[in-house]
Amino acid sequence: MSAVLETGLRAPAPRAEAAAVAARGAFAQDVLDGLARPRKSIPSTWLYDLRGSQLFEQITTLDEYYPSRNEEALLQRALPHIALACGRDALVIELGSGSSRKTERLLAALEAPAAYVPLDISAEFLAQAVQGLHGRFPQLPLHPLVADFADAASLRDALACVAALHGGRRLVFFPGSTIGNLLPQAAMALLEELGRAMGRGSLLAVGADATQDPALLLPAYNDRDGVTAAFNRNLLVRVNRELDGDFELSDFEHQARWNAAEHRIEMHLVARRALSVQVLGRRFAFDAGESIHTEHCHKHTLLRFRALARHAGWAHRDFWMDSVSCYALHLLEFVD
Repeated sequence: MSAVLETGLRAPAPRAEAAAVAARGAFAQDVLDGLARPRKSIPSTWLYDLRGSQLFEQITTLDEYYPSRNEEALLQRALPHIALACGRDALVIELGSGSSRKTERLLAALEAPAAYVPLDISAEFLAQAVQGLHGRFPQLPLHPLVADFADAASLRDALACVAALHGGRRLVFFPGSTIGNLLPQAAMALLEELGRAMGRGSLLAVGADATQDPALLLPAYNDRDGVTAAFNRNLLVRVNRELDGDFELSDFEHQARWNAAEHRIEMHLVARRALSVQVLGRRFAFDAGESIHTEHCHKHTLLRFRALARHAGWAHRDFWMDSVSCYALHLLEFVD
């Protein structure tokens, strides 16, 4: 599922429509399959429709959500070093670009970047972000791609589009510790795919969170204002809207859980009572207390992340880490 949005924010109709149809089919399949499992789950990819993306942007500004705040401070320290490593005419590719707020600082620090290619699963949110960047960098070629980087076929299609672009050194920007949303093997596969597509000598600036303290983690994923809860429940709103579901939002409680054995924070939607719901004509039963697992974020220690990256062919050039939560920003180079 990938489609190009032109800088003028008009999607080529056949490709955009085909991508939209494919996305709806994949969403339906993932929801139906996930709700039929003994342990119900829906991939976190589907949290990010337009409303979900807007809510996540609100989450990143909350006092409890340390990853964005700490990463922005690290980025300020790292930008001169990243710019020097990239050199002039860099081609910047961002995975899960969202609002591209951090990207503005990166692009401003680089010397005459050749182009910026943001990848995001929400076409509407991507269009809004690109419109803002076009005003900020009117001379910079923008090539937004609607794509799901967690899906191998979608990522491959998107990277094939990137391969046709000209520029100097390629820099993949992957902030926000989003790589933690993938299982370790899937994260390694993603890094391998990026390396093969971008080529030897390409750079990757990636955020990875090593925090293991539940006192920091749980509030970050269950804020007192209820924004994260609304973000999580918005998945049910989307199922109701797009898949003819009949979820009652008040029947499900948002929960954040620290899974120490897996080194990850998890988000769940927990049934408050025994009930059943319908999605696309199929009925699914819930026991009281049964949950839908909607997201997880693995917290990679520095050594674990370095080993994962090295197995995927990436060597460490530099890293920056805070002293409070152990959040790290890594600069990697593809060498294999």
